[in-house]
Amino acid sequence: MKVFGITGWSGSGKTTLMKALIPNLTARGLRVSTIKHAHHRFDVDKPGKDSYEHRAAGATEVMIGSANRWALMHELRDDPEPRLDDLIARMTPVDLLLVEGFKTEAHTKLEVYRAAIGKTMLWKDDPRIVAVASDADVPGLALPRLDLSDIPSIGDFIIAQSGLAGAS
Repeated sequence: MKVFGITGWSGSGKTTLMKALIPNLTARGLRVSTIKHAHHRFDVDKPGKDSYEHRAAGATEVMIGSANRWALMHELRDDPEPRLDDLIARMTPVDLLLVEGFKTEAHTKLEVYRAAIGKTMLWKDDPRIVAVASDADVPGLALPRLDLSDIPSIGDFIIAQSGLAGAS
């Protein structure tokens, strides 16, 4: 399974890019899954739902299944936050696993950058960033710059970087 990351600061457009990339890549015949880094206090469950009540009662894991999908929730309680490799190991193998966020983890990444958010660029301090997707020119950029609105070209770049050129 090939792993490729989309990284950048909050508000840069990572999720918007992911939402456009997934159908672009799956239309090429690739099986794609994703892992997204979330804020510390996120929850996919709601008080009052049976699954929430099971976790609140102390269950370490709760699995919900239906004819359409299943989901597994695992409570960390006092355990440390899992590393990206630990999460990847739990995934069903696919052609391409897109990772959103996880700035400090060691995987090949594309940085999403918008000058308007006023943050420093990440590529200067992360040799695993291989290109920048931006909505404007980036002075002094020593990596390929991709147009943030050109989803097919970004898809081509990810496929080439991931060694999947013959798979699509």
